[in-house]
Amino acid sequence: MASEETKPKKQRDEECIINGLPGELIERIFLKLPVSTLLRCTGVCEQWHKIIRDPQFVTSHLQDAPQCAFLFFPQESVSGEPHPADAILIDEALSPSTYAVPVIGPDDFLCGSCNGLLVLYTKSSTLKVANFATGECLHLEKPVKNLRGDHLFYNFGFHPLTKEYKITHFLGDLVVGSTRSHNNSKFSVIQVYTLGDEKWRDIKTPEALSLNCVKNSGAVNIDGTMCWLIEDMVANWQHAVMTFDLNEESFARIQLPATVHEDCAGGGPRRHWIREIDRKICIATAQACPSLPRRLVGTLQIWELENKTEQRWSLKYNIQYSPDYIPGPNLVHRNKIILQRRDSNLYSYELLGENFNTKLCKMAKLLDFFPHNPDNMQSYICVKSLVRLDVYKTAIARRPKQREGWELKKWEAWEHQLSDYEKLWTRLHEEEHEGIALAEHSSISFNGLLPRILDDAIRQDIGMKINQICPSLPDQQPRPLRRLNCVAQKQDRENLSARLENYSSIMKASREASKSIMSMILSAVENQVKVYIWSNLFMFSLSAIAR
Repeated sequence: MASEETKPKKQRDEECIINGLPGELIERIFLKLPVSTLLRCTGVCEQWHKIIRDPQFVTSHLQDAPQCAFLFFPQESVSGEPHPADAILIDEALSPSTYAVPVIGPDDFLCGSCNGLLVLYTKSSTLKVANFATGECLHLEKPVKNLRGDHLFYNFGFHPLTKEYKITHFLGDLVVGSTRSHNNSKFSVIQVYTLGDEKWRDIKTPEALSLNCVKNSGAVNIDGTMCWLIEDMVANWQHAVMTFDLNEESFARIQLPATVHEDCAGGGPRRHWIREIDRKICIATAQACPSLPRRLVGTLQIWELENKTEQRWSLKYNIQYSPDYIPGPNLVHRNKIILQRRDSNLYSYELLGENFNTKLCKMAKLLDFFPHNPDNMQSYICVKSLVRLDVYKTAIARRPKQREGWELKKWEAWEHQLSDYEKLWTRLHEEEHEGIALAEHSSISFNGLLPRILDDAIRQDIGMKINQICPSLPDQQPRPLRRLNCVAQKQDRENLSARLENYSSIMKASREASKSIMSMILSAVENQVKVYIWSNLFMFSLSAIAR
C-alpha cells in the first residue's frame, strides 16, 4: 500500500475526510475561521481555494467577522525626531495587537476604512487602497496634486446595494486670481472615484460648504451614505448634517436637535463631532476649556439619529466629563468608550446608567501611545476581511516613482535603531548561553571535588550551594520576524532592559556562590591537612615514647 507521502496530491485531496463532507457544511465551518487561517487554507486544495475565494463566501464571512478598533497614528516629529505612521488593533477582549500593519508606510495618512479595506494617502501622486489582512494593494492616481493638509478631505465608503466602493474628495475652491491654487476654507465640488473606474468625476455641491467643519468634526460613511457637519448659523447648534448618497450621488440636509444647550459658566466654545455608533449617525458635543481648547469641561453628550426621514434625534449618552481628558470621543462600541488622557495613555470605560445619564465605569488602561500626539489619533470600527482587490483590473494601479516606505533615506536612522536593538537581543541570548555553560562547568568541577571532603556536614552544605550556581534564566523565545508596532516596540525595549538587569543580578549571584563554594572547599581541605599533620605528629610522638 502506498504511503501518504508517495500518493499524488490529487489522490490525497480526494481521500481527505473533510472533502468528503457536503460543500455547504465545509463552508459553514470556514465561516467560523479567522482570515489568517483561511488564507492558509486556500493553498491546501483546489476545492478549498474555490470556496474561500468565492465572492458570496467573502460577503458572508464579512457579515459575521468580529469587530475590532483600528487606531491610527500618522507620521510626526517629536523633539526633532521623526516617528513613523503606525496602527494598533484592539480586539473585542480589549487586547492590543503587537505587529505593525504591513500595508502602512511610514509616511502614509489614513483617509478611511471600510470592510477591511484602508485608503491611505501617500506623499507621492497616488492613493493606496489596501486590505490590511491579506496585504493586497492598489495605487490610484489622485485627482489633484498634493495640497497641504489635503489628506483630511478624502473619505471612503461602500454602498450595500450596488456593491461599489467609492473614494470621495472635498476639493477646496480655487483661490481668486489663480487657476491652480486651492484654499482650505470652502469647497463646492466633491470628486468621486468608483473602484474599478478609469477616472475621477466632479459632483457639484448645493452650495459652498465649510472645509473647516470637515477638518474639525470628521465624516462618516453609513450604509452607503457619507455624512459630515456643515455650518448653519440660524440653527440652535449653528450646525447641520449634510449627506451624500454614494449610489444616487445626491445631497440632503438633516437638521440637528432643536434642544438648546445649557452651557456651564466660564466654559469656552462648544465643539461637535460626527460619529458612527451601532451603524447610526451620532453627534457628540461638549464645551472646550477657554484657556486650553484641547480640554473639555462640563458634560459630553452623544445624540443619535433615530429616524432619518423624520429627522428625529434622541440623547443616547450624557457623560460627566472630567477636565483631565483630551477631546474625542474616539470610539464608542458595545457600551464602551475609548478616551485619551493627558498622561499619554488610552483608556476604555464602560458606559453605565439610566435615562441616558451615564457614568464612566470600570476604567481599563489599553496602551501608552507616547510620543504620538493624541490630537492626531484616528479611530475606526473595522474587521479583517477577504475582500479582494485583484478583481479591479481597470483601476489605475501603478507604483509611485519614488521609493516607498522604509527604504527612504529619512528613515535610515530609525532602521539602524531597530537593528541595534535586535543586535542587543542577540548578544544577550549569547551571553545567557555562555553564562549557563560556564555555571554548568563550574558545577561539574565542584561536584568532582566533593568526595575529597571528609566531613559529612560540610560536604552536604557545599552540595546545597552548588545547586545555586546554575542560573534559572527565561526561555530564549525566537525573535519575531515581523516588525512590531510602536506599543510593542516600547514594551520590547522595556523587556530587554529588564532582562539585561535580571541577567546581571543572576550572574552576580552565581559568581558569589562560586566564590563561597571555593572558599568552603579550601577551608575544608586546609582543616583536613591540619588534622592529618597533627595526627601524624601525635602518632610519631607516641612511637617515640614507646621506644
